[in-house]
Amino acid sequence: MILIQGHTLGQECNLGQDLRLMLHRAGSADSKPGLSSSQKATRCHMEPGAPCPAAIPSMERKFHVLVGVTGSVAALKLPLLVSKLLDIPGLEVTVVTTERAKHFYSPQDVPVTLYSDADEWEMWKRRSDPVLHIDLRRWADLMLVAPLDANTLGKVASGICDNLLTCVIRAWDLSKPLLFCPAMNTAMWEHPLTAQQVGQLKAFGYVEIPCVSKKLVCGDQGLGAMAEVETIVGKVKEVLFQSGGIQRS
Repeated sequence: MILIQGHTLGQECNLGQDLRLMLHRAGSADSKPGLSSSQKATRCHMEPGAPCPAAIPSMERKFHVLVGVTGSVAALKLPLLVSKLLDIPGLEVTVVTTERAKHFYSPQDVPVTLYSDADEWEMWKRRSDPVLHIDLRRWADLMLVAPLDANTLGKVASGICDNLLTCVIRAWDLSKPLLFCPAMNTAMWEHPLTAQQVGQLKAFGYVEIPCVSKKLVCGDQGLGAMAEVETIVGKVKEVLFQSGGIQRS
């Protein structure tokens, strides 16, 4: 059995308050256009009157996992991945998606809050308003990018941040774990730039969950497929255990 331990992040109380303030300032969930039902439900649970995470007993403290999903066909597995992560007791999951990733899954199949580029711009109207990519960076204890397609890999390696997901990654707190799961066609994977870019992400301190060899959706056989969901979830558990976020009993 896996239990979530009390967290030692020095700013966890402020971060929880920051995210609740962000959601509160954005306006009523019922009146804000473009929000899914899961986002509305999450807003209802995060009103300013909710207790600070630091005040919650350690057994009840949620460990926040932010999942990033990009425009690889492996994004088809997002609902399964989120479901398996939610099977880990004490985890709270939120998803940040690129626009192209939306082509591969239905938001109704993702049972957690899901943010995209439009949310960043809709939430910010004036100088006092929250900046979503910064608040998500503060909220998360661990980030998992699965799948990480060739396009976003190149952006992250080069420091480009032109959407919500890449802005979160560019602002990421390097003292927290960030895991990434490359996924692309074999010919793209074998391009010399790919090894350089993966190496750059590792140099940042990010953890690679390597792709695997199989028959791809396009019909090609070879490396480039995203790691299996069970492998990804197992690595998340391993990193949480190593960082003291969970204990085994």
